[in-house]
Amino acid sequence: MRRRTLLGTAAALPFVHILPGRAQSQVSDGVVKIGVLNDMTGVFADQQGMGEVVAARLAIEDMGGKVLGAPIELVHGDLLNRADIGMGIARRWFDQEKVDIITGLGNSAVALAVQTLSKEKQRIVVPMSAGTTDLTGKDCGPWTAHWVYDNYSAAKGPVTALVRGGKTKWFFITSDYAFGHSLEANAGAILKGLGGEVVGSVRAPLGESDYSSYLVRAAASGAQAVGICAGGTDMINIAKQMGEFGLIRRGIVPAALNCSLTNIRSIGLETGQGMVYAASYYWDQTDAARAFAARFAKAHGRPPTAFQAGSYGAVMHYLKAVQAAGTDATAPVMAKMREMPINDFMTKDGVLRADGRVVRDVYLLRVKQPRQSRGEWDLLEVAETIRGEEAFRPLAEGGCPLVKA
Repeated sequence: MRRRTLLGTAAALPFVHILPGRAQSQVSDGVVKIGVLNDMTGVFADQQGMGEVVAARLAIEDMGGKVLGAPIELVHGDLLNRADIGMGIARRWFDQEKVDIITGLGNSAVALAVQTLSKEKQRIVVPMSAGTTDLTGKDCGPWTAHWVYDNYSAAKGPVTALVRGGKTKWFFITSDYAFGHSLEANAGAILKGLGGEVVGSVRAPLGESDYSSYLVRAAASGAQAVGICAGGTDMINIAKQMGEFGLIRRGIVPAALNCSLTNIRSIGLETGQGMVYAASYYWDQTDAARAFAARFAKAHGRPPTAFQAGSYGAVMHYLKAVQAAGTDATAPVMAKMREMPINDFMTKDGVLRADGRVVRDVYLLRVKQPRQSRGEWDLLEVAETIRGEEAFRPLAEGGCPLVKA
């Protein structure tokens, strides 16, 4: 019944006229072209970067390099965490290089800008590692599949777990751009809904290296937890400096609201032990996850993050939809992406909702103690499975104009 209800909302999507030249019964331009646009060199490169490209290549390889008899091509670009740069690349890809779908979009400001462009160009976009819930809320688009996570699902598990453990007073350190603002808003709302209290907050520029002044304010606030509304290197530096400045020894816990496997390795088990965060995938949780991780590591040198694993699933689901639709034209392919359940080593019976949100189970991961680890990447354990309908914001609460009341 849940699946029928979710799919039924697709009827709320408006009729959109298909641009001339987007053939309904064949592959346009004789090739299916996929673009991966993310942070290749900045603060998020470790968890996104070329790993997402490697995973996309593995999906193309598993399709035999062709779909509907046409070759599949892959291009990639570095958005440099700047909306103007990301938009410039995306526009060139759509207008000149005939890219059919852009995935990655690992910066919320860039993802929102490119999603607006996708409405104009009627091309599919799949934000992999952008967190803002506006992508499926007030700014939602008919050609979007927000794939791995968002700031609601990232906050829900850790906030709930820590409040349950008595950590009810929070101080937020927030990256000062669309992603951080969205993450703080979602975490704060969930915290207050559980009876918790926000005792203070500060905003820091993306790429900040010295958080000492922010942590002094956090320590003086009476907070029991510091909500880290930052990602990549920023998240790592905040957690490490909490340990260096003695906050963790005083019982103030780092609340990892946007975290990744590579972040935990950088923080280290000594500092990170016991920390929890939410993710849609962990490389060592099942036989299928381990098999993909081994294959990925052979190509990339280490297990995949959830974003990198998601890149495989998104590209594979898209290519299967092209095959099922008999064309790479946007509207019929998107219809198939909504109609077909998402099943792979990472997701079981996932659903693409009318607002563009992919709904799947999410896992609350706990960082192991040093004595528990058996190797370099044996860092986490699954503490809890959160059902998809509980992990993600309810469809009716997002404010997406495509969804009827």
